[in-house]
Amino acid sequence: MTSWKEHAIWWHVYPLGFAGAEPAAPPSGAPVRHRLRRLESWLDYAIELGCSGLLLGPIFASETHGYDTLDHFAIDPRLGDDEDFDRLVRAARDRGLRIVLDGVFNHVGRGHPKFGDPRFAHWFIPAADGHRTFEGHHGLVTLNHDHPDVLDHVVQVMDHWLARGASGWRLDAAYAMPAAFWHKALDQVRPRHPGAWFGGEMIHGDYAGYVTQSKLDSVTQYELWKALWSSLNDRNLFELAWALDRHNALLDSFLPLTFAGNHDVTRLATRLDDERHAGHALAVLFTVGGTPSVYYGDEQALRGLKEDRPGGDDAIRPAFPAGPDELDPAGWPAYRLHQRLIGLRRRHPWLVRASTTVRHLTNTAIALEAAGDGRLLTLLNLGGEPYRFPLDGAGLTVAESSGEDRSDPCLVPAHGWTIVT
Repeated sequence: MTSWKEHAIWWHVYPLGFAGAEPAAPPSGAPVRHRLRRLESWLDYAIELGCSGLLLGPIFASETHGYDTLDHFAIDPRLGDDEDFDRLVRAARDRGLRIVLDGVFNHVGRGHPKFGDPRFAHWFIPAADGHRTFEGHHGLVTLNHDHPDVLDHVVQVMDHWLARGASGWRLDAAYAMPAAFWHKALDQVRPRHPGAWFGGEMIHGDYAGYVTQSKLDSVTQYELWKALWSSLNDRNLFELAWALDRHNALLDSFLPLTFAGNHDVTRLATRLDDERHAGHALAVLFTVGGTPSVYYGDEQALRGLKEDRPGGDDAIRPAFPAGPDELDPAGWPAYRLHQRLIGLRRRHPWLVRASTTVRHLTNTAIALEAAGDGRLLTLLNLGGEPYRFPLDGAGLTVAESSGEDRSDPCLVPAHGWTIVT
């Protein structure tokens, strides 16, 4: 029987930004703000987009941005409380949506009650200047993953929220943690929650090796993300071909978490030098193997530049209005494009494990054949003139395209793309 995990498509939301929360935790005793409820009015929007679940950013009590956790067992009071979480889970389940939570277990905030308490000194790692921190961020103190008490804590947190209705975990900064730690944790958690999904954040390194050693279901596919936009900007589709060859090898052992944007990177609409090429990136994303996610706002072609400074993430983590009816009308064509491409993927469920072969390649034109239980061709043309691919078009039908003329399935308009079956 096919698991739900096999065909998940995520709408990735950063709740603190989405709900317009204050940039820092309120003082003790301040009233709880029930902002998590705002997500309920967006669940149908996610379903209509074609997604099957919410991949949520941090929702636990923290000092500022959610990745400096203070209490893994408490909802951030800027977002709500346990009742708000339970409401969201019920509302999502009523619609067939699943919820995956962001597990920040590599580090905690410097204000965490166990940090500085001598009884819990073994939870942290001494360093010459005090304690080890995550990538030099003073406010993020690294946990000691070699100590069984830290392992027990993480297992308890994962169990708690899975029992409360979460369907899985996105594990922040997994690349900075020993794979063996997750192996030990999942050996305890999976028997109690056999249907749960566990995906780790990996930026670089041996993706397949980490999955094998950690026993995670998936890791983030940053190599493909980078190729999606830089090959288009550079008019160098050889880079995309190279990335997809590596992607095929990953599919032999797991389903990578694929994306064109997330909470940590400049938005696709800003990253691309030519906005006409956004559809090219999406056509590839939704026709290659893996588990795709859509970062909230990308489906509306929102712009946002990530900057390396305090507050440099604010532009890519904006507040959303109370409901979809309040969105800028200019964004709906991008939403409908996402709908079309996700719908195509739903109609061809074998794409989740499809291997991709390059059938034709120049700097500005590429033909990608996805094969599995079916066959599908994705044709990209970055040139300023129509391009006819030297392929046999007999029996081929245009399934989706950026152009209106579909009489010749192998003729792609200037700066256009076509998917044929």
